[in-house]
Amino acid sequence: MTKTDWISEEIANLQAAGLFTQIRTVSSPQGAWLVVDGRRVLNFCSNNYLGLANHPRLTAAAKSAIDRYGVGPAAVRTIAGTMELHLKLESHLAAFKGVEAAITFQSGFNANLAVIPALVGKGDVVYSDELNHASIIDGARLSRAEIVRYPHTDPAGLRGVIQEQRPQEFKRALIVTDGVFSMDGDIAPLPEIQAVAQEFDYLLMVDDAHGEGVLGNGGRGIVDHFNLHGKVDLEVGTLSKAFGVVGGVVAGRQIIVDWLRQRGRPFLFSSAMTVPDVAACLAAVDLLEESDELVQRLWDNTRTFKQAMVALGFDTGASSTPITPVMLGEAQLAQAFSRSLFEEGVFAMAIGYPTVAQGKARIRVMISAAHSREDLDHGLAAFEKVGKHLGVI
Repeated sequence: MTKTDWISEEIANLQAAGLFTQIRTVSSPQGAWLVVDGRRVLNFCSNNYLGLANHPRLTAAAKSAIDRYGVGPAAVRTIAGTMELHLKLESHLAAFKGVEAAITFQSGFNANLAVIPALVGKGDVVYSDELNHASIIDGARLSRAEIVRYPHTDPAGLRGVIQEQRPQEFKRALIVTDGVFSMDGDIAPLPEIQAVAQEFDYLLMVDDAHGEGVLGNGGRGIVDHFNLHGKVDLEVGTLSKAFGVVGGVVAGRQIIVDWLRQRGRPFLFSSAMTVPDVAACLAAVDLLEESDELVQRLWDNTRTFKQAMVALGFDTGASSTPITPVMLGEAQLAQAFSRSLFEEGVFAMAIGYPTVAQGKARIRVMISAAHSREDLDHGLAAFEKVGKHLGVI
């Protein structure tokens, strides 16, 4: 026996169970079509909701910024890494979101690792939706606060677990929910959750990673969608999905942003967002402020695709967003379905345990404003052919 034999055994178990992920290689710009493993295929996988990942205005902004500022800040924000571009982006994001202030991080994952431990710690409590994203789970674990899960999208369940815990008299409490849940595409009932937070005077945080650029007026997110401006303490988001670049943002009350500049560990101990990334993000915000055309196109494509999939007989779960889970059940079936789709020229990956629960494997289709009607028709034809061949429909 060697010290890595256990890894070989675990990998063999994953392969036998159909849970081993084969990571494919993309060799083209992001868009409606990709070159994947040397083959041109329809892209139903990426989070490029608005088609901005290769938008000419974003690429031009990135190139121009490199010429002026170089590539990287080469420092953390608190020493020599805060450039005027960072402050401009944070100001624009705050205005776009309609909040007092915003602070950027290297990724949405890092934003959650920063904000939760900065707001709660040992002796405190985090009330977390049971299907929250892994970055929320990890941020809560790092905080050393007690983590209390509440039933998925259930405000009454949230109130119940709070009432059960109150006799313990935690020092501080934070309620955290995803805005749009990335695997199922359903939306948190944020007005009712906010009412619970207000009732108990607890901080409320929403991770709007899949809502920004998708929900609300011109893609301003879930808080705008529900008209809850000023009632949610902070919104955490990513700049790597609808914005098409990379980075994370926390937007909300000025006092919380000021505190994160002092205690957000990824802000303090990891180099800042790079120059081209910041410049491209600024261009993306400008585009969304100018027009909601891309957001409307995204939703038109979403309605077209979902209605056709349901008409074909597929189960698309509880999604009410462009995230379209095609529910298949067993991981082996989902893997086989994904491979067959690829042979038909459609890139749509299978998702199984541990990302989703056992028996809940699926193909997750990510609709984009970049897709044409012909693209959607091509994808639908492939799903119909594979679905019939594998006995799903």
